[in-house]
Amino acid sequence: MLIITAKVPRRKLALGVALASLACCCALALNLNGTAARETAASAAPDAKGVRSNADRVEYLRAYGWEVAEEPVATQELLIPEEMDESYDEYLALQKEQGFDLEKYAGKRAKRYTYEIINYPTGEAGVQANLLIYKNTVIAGEVLSPQLDGFLHGLTKP
Repeated sequence: MLIITAKVPRRKLALGVALASLACCCALALNLNGTAARETAASAAPDAKGVRSNADRVEYLRAYGWEVAEEPVATQELLIPEEMDESYDEYLALQKEQGFDLEKYAGKRAKRYTYEIINYPTGEAGVQANLLIYKNTVIAGEVLSPQLDGFLHGLTKP
């Protein structure tokens, strides 16, 4: 058995303890700031509940920074599938990134409201925003270009 001893002056020992404490406090502060930033981003999303009228839907989209035509270009009642196969994986992942859990509504009927966006950053015309609503609650949403080479992304402005 090998025993190593060292004589460390109290001043250096106190300095080492102080530096270790400072490092722990910095790590804790950085972690708390990251958590606060994530909570702020999540709280920046508008409240998905209580979206009853057309004005509420338009205001919901405006909270994301979108200017839309006052009336929807389409309204459709949809049946959310009981079981979603792998073809839904990307769409479900997109919704989960936004805080929507569409799988909770499997087998339910919901309404999809489609609005034309008039302030898309690239200036592209025909861009649409969809809101999927179940009992006055937004349960999914996306922004898309219906063009052949179009795109699909969440409600947050790119």
